[in-house]
Amino acid sequence: MPDSPADRLRRHATEQLKTRFVGRDEVIDLIALAVVAGEHLFLYGPPGTAKSLLVRDFAGAVRCRYFEYLLTRFSEPNELFGPVDLAKLREGVVATVTTGMLPEAEFAFLDELFNANSAILNNLLTVLNERVYRRGSETHRLPLLSVFAASNHLPEDDALQALFDRFLLRCKVDSLSPTQLPGLLAAGWAIERNGKPHTEITDAPTADDLRELTRLAKDVNLAGVLEPYADAVTKVRDLGVGLSDRRAVKVLKLIAASAVMCGRTAANPSDLWVLRYVWDRAEQIGPLGTLVSGILERTPDAAVPHPRARRPEAVDPETLAAELEVAERELKSGLKLVELARLRERVQAVADRAAWVTDVAGRGHLLKKTAGLLEKLG
Repeated sequence: MPDSPADRLRRHATEQLKTRFVGRDEVIDLIALAVVAGEHLFLYGPPGTAKSLLVRDFAGAVRCRYFEYLLTRFSEPNELFGPVDLAKLREGVVATVTTGMLPEAEFAFLDELFNANSAILNNLLTVLNERVYRRGSETHRLPLLSVFAASNHLPEDDALQALFDRFLLRCKVDSLSPTQLPGLLAAGWAIERNGKPHTEITDAPTADDLRELTRLAKDVNLAGVLEPYADAVTKVRDLGVGLSDRRAVKVLKLIAASAVMCGRTAANPSDLWVLRYVWDRAEQIGPLGTLVSGILERTPDAAVPHPRARRPEAVDPETLAAELEVAERELKSGLKLVELARLRERVQAVADRAAWVTDVAGRGHLLKKTAGLLEKLG
């Protein structure tokens, strides 16, 4: 029996990339989720964290047409959408040469998204929302599956906020922790010495396979998740996350895509893991992750949960408390900015694990303590 498109996507794309990109499992899973849901993913973090390379290699693994561009304040629409066809212009016809440009891409990556000026911004809003590019009397229907974008800062003015709003999924991509560096260096050196593997895969998924998965997601039965999801949306909004009614409906596409990626035809509460990635501001990332982990911990064990929803092994609250005591002593000792940043990462990691502590009182104490430390660390 031939593998399903979801099986081939997992085997030839996500699993292969996870073996090559150390510590980037989360981003890889989100790229796959975005494509199956037919939504867009924003990656927030510093340069040099393999954001564009991950998207580029994913597009190659699934044999999709790919377009990539680094936006500056001076970028012009022609650089993304293609120049005017001069030969036709002489005949009085305005036509765009789209060969190799964004209108022909199935995957697109836009680096430094918020450098987009007003001329590009208006076109991008239509592209992201409607998969359409218009120029004069021309209308191009785009084969675009998903747009991926990156920036090391978040939008501040309203015009850019409208652009940010089109990216349903948001993921913070940090530099790897010290414990992951040995693996990164070993994998990176192997690529430097031997280059990337060039294996021809005859049954690798195609763009049409991904469109089939998107169609299957539309047929997923959501009945078993609507009530817990509605409750979760209320809790997410209570954190201050601007999850509008429109976005709340769109998140159902992510929940359905999670089910499809697990080979299911019905969603279950474990698919609510996707809510970790609907934040608006950086300071919401930690509390939102803790909230969602708590929601997942209180839901019954589900059949075939997505890897991002699986509970970790038993968490020892005493171990976490000891780690927080060490962090408190280090904070009082006076640290440099780099050391403070690393300490904040460690405390946030404790907060993430604390959300899975089964004892309610112990969990509440740990989360209160981590919240206090994170506030002091800024």
